[in-house]
Amino acid sequence: MTTSVRVGAPPSTFTAPLTLGWVRRYAARVGVGDLITVSAAVGGAHLATTDGANTPLASTGLLQGTVVTPLHVALTVAVLWLLALQILDTRGGRILGSGSLEYKRVMHASLLTFGFSVAGAFFLDIEVSAAFLAAMFLLGGGGLLVSRWLWRRWLIAQRSRGGYSSHVVLIGSERSVRQTALDLDRNRAYGYRVVGVGLTDGPDEGVLAGTGLPIIGAIDDVPMLLDAYGADTVIATNSDHLPPERVREISWNLHPQRHQLVLAPSITDVAGSRVHLRPVAGLPLLHVETPQYEGPQKAAKRIFDFTVSALILATLFPLFAIIAALIKKADGGPVFYSQERVGRDGEPFRILKFRSMYADADARRAELVAASAEGRRLFKMADDPRVTPVGRVLRRHSLDELPQLINVLRGDMSLVGPRPALPEEVSDYNSKERRRLAVTPGMSGLWQVSGRSNLGWDDGIRLDLYYADNWSMMGDLVILWRTARTVLRPDGAY
Repeated sequence: MTTSVRVGAPPSTFTAPLTLGWVRRYAARVGVGDLITVSAAVGGAHLATTDGANTPLASTGLLQGTVVTPLHVALTVAVLWLLALQILDTRGGRILGSGSLEYKRVMHASLLTFGFSVAGAFFLDIEVSAAFLAAMFLLGGGGLLVSRWLWRRWLIAQRSRGGYSSHVVLIGSERSVRQTALDLDRNRAYGYRVVGVGLTDGPDEGVLAGTGLPIIGAIDDVPMLLDAYGADTVIATNSDHLPPERVREISWNLHPQRHQLVLAPSITDVAGSRVHLRPVAGLPLLHVETPQYEGPQKAAKRIFDFTVSALILATLFPLFAIIAALIKKADGGPVFYSQERVGRDGEPFRILKFRSMYADADARRAELVAASAEGRRLFKMADDPRVTPVGRVLRRHSLDELPQLINVLRGDMSLVGPRPALPEEVSDYNSKERRRLAVTPGMSGLWQVSGRSNLGWDDGIRLDLYYADNWSMMGDLVILWRTARTVLRPDGAY
């Protein structure tokens, strides 16, 4: 049923005060965490390397004749460290709580402080203990990253309950506004909570179909209605009816201390590291780097895959033996299952798994596919009758996929990449879907850690294409970390 919302009369659930204050509150909390972490690192390193003694340090430089103790050095470095964290804007509202930029800036501040400390000790000719500096920066650098990660977990929990988020009004065409609203709702961890919309090609009141969001008024009236809806942010989505001149006029009507304007370009699924803003002749041009599939990063990925897979295989050999014995004992069939899959650039290879189904599983597949709503493009059954009792346990914890480490060692697969596709799936690919084959398939990937078998074909393809266009070594490490958590909490595995 459709409900009508009078222009300028916000629902009672949206009468919260403006929310930009949450940035200052959260930054203050993070700042306290930084202070505690740096102080603990400095104090711990001092105690560990001096046993609590504070013997004056020798100096023949500018500070000759001045009493300089390890405690003085520690306090000076701690102050420099905290200043570097502030100067490099590691607690800025635009980077806190999302992306990797926050962690990068923390590390840059730490390395900068370390460099200044070493240089200062050299030029002032102070005999500072190398063990003290090393211990302090190892403890502090690692501690700051852990502290920031823990605060981010806390922030995400708050945002999942609707707090610590920017309250957003979306403006643009009905289609672009609806899609942006749905995307933001699926990704609440980034801190944008949509409270209303304004349409360039639709009514000035009512509810936006498919979202339940109120249409708060005409586009030109939106700036005057923000406070009534407790909104602090306007996001302008792509629209032919919203030219640059009109966006600029809307920005003039926003309060500079209470409101902010965000532009959502028409490009999607592009990682931030590939996008660079370069003003040219007064035009804010967005440069999008093309995906890179060759070069040093590819070599580093292959070295990483080979080394890690070899270490895991050596470590888990006893587990392999136990699983093999259980499979063999269950029905006397083969331990391993081999199947043709399509790899990078369409090259076929044989994927290895521990056998989790009965021996006649492939022969029965056609019958089950015919009865499946998804068809052969994404054939997954939550209660597949072909799976053995032992196989259910293996699949639940992804243990059946461990032999794929051999594929990784051989180079057929990577530790992280798109799901390895079946030949019949590839034969149905369109030109867009074939981009999945531009990178090496992986044991895990964005699809697997974002819902596993709970995701449909379109969502899975979108995630795989995003990975293919935006992969990086740092991104691979994040996915591997999320994979470990997913295996421990196996939701959507069958």
